[in-house]
Amino acid sequence: MPKEDLLRLLRDPNLLLPEKQTLISDIAAQAAAMDMPCYLVGGFVRDLLLGERTNDLDIVVEGDAIKFGNALISKFGGTLTLHRKFHTAIWHLPETWNLVPDTLDLITVRKETYAESGALPTVTLASIEDDLRRRDFTINAMAIRIDGGHFGELLDPLGGRADLESGLIRVLHPGSFVDDPTRIFRAIRYEIRYSFSLHPSTLKLINSESLFVIQKLSGERIRHELDLIFEEEKSAQMILRAGELDLFKSIHLKLPLFNPDYFDFLEMDVILDIPASRTVIGYMLWLMDSSEDEILSIGRRLEFTSDLTYSAWAVSQLKKSLPFLKDSKPSVWTFALERLPLLSIYMVYLVTRENALLDFLSVWRHVKAHTTGDDLKARGLEPGPRFGEILTQLRAAWLDGDVKDKEQEIEYLNALL
Repeated sequence: MPKEDLLRLLRDPNLLLPEKQTLISDIAAQAAAMDMPCYLVGGFVRDLLLGERTNDLDIVVEGDAIKFGNALISKFGGTLTLHRKFHTAIWHLPETWNLVPDTLDLITVRKETYAESGALPTVTLASIEDDLRRRDFTINAMAIRIDGGHFGELLDPLGGRADLESGLIRVLHPGSFVDDPTRIFRAIRYEIRYSFSLHPSTLKLINSESLFVIQKLSGERIRHELDLIFEEEKSAQMILRAGELDLFKSIHLKLPLFNPDYFDFLEMDVILDIPASRTVIGYMLWLMDSSEDEILSIGRRLEFTSDLTYSAWAVSQLKKSLPFLKDSKPSVWTFALERLPLLSIYMVYLVTRENALLDFLSVWRHVKAHTTGDDLKARGLEPGPRFGEILTQLRAAWLDGDVKDKEQEIEYLNALL
């Protein structure tokens, strides 16, 4: 790509906000002053060449990123978090800049080796070409040099730009997925997000050998990749693709295919005052038809939080119990549902369209009796279990329509006493 074309992209406010352009210029000037080759790398370059706006910047220097970071905070402010083992730093930008995100990764060029399949890499210092060769796919293995007179030079030693133009996801070497099988999940994300295709040679590498290594990964690493899928706009297609590539049995033998009938519900219609998370919604829909034992076992494998495990269990149990609650009074529904997570109830409503669930979420859960414990004390009752029984009966009367106003509630209470 001609340098002038790349400079035009870097100056396009539709792709890169002016404040981010200023940040890059400041970093470039500091790198030039220190005679330190400096590059924008990875996803930033990929998305810029695709003509898509990007917020995240990754800065790589040929030199000492920690020394570079200290120079930046001396000149511009902010703070630095150091990771000396990896020769990297995180620059926490000055609060007055009001930039999002408010941190910037500063990385020393490096190469990585893997002691065994699926292990975390060992890092050694290297050149920018080595740094690009350690990456996952050709489309992420490009860099833009920004220091001094080199500003706007594209480094593309592995053909990433050509693969971008052809719409191909290609790994950098045959052992890529064995070294790090989480790259399989990333390949799927990129393939669907950009409407690309896995290069045939890369597709062949998603095989029994690389899938076997997934079993060695920690549950946290796998769940992180799945979380990222559920946060994507096209998460339904990504989960479907992962199922087609037979990833799930490598994660857990009982992990089911995602029911395609539930795909539309991954986008929650937020019409109720219910806190929602795309990832939690994804797991609840995915495991809705699984058994209790399967959910608990899958949750352990993926290192679910206790809240996530409970939410997944709740949707499964509620969906199975609906036939037993059918045609029950509102009070029966309410007392059965009110201890369950609201989001779980709403997910089951979306799948089953059981109107009682929506009635509970929108109306019944808010119904309370006017009488309080203090009122019962004033009537001479001693605090104890009977308090709860009376208040529950009063609330049930309101829910079921036996009591419609405060006067009727008083009459009902007198009858109970």
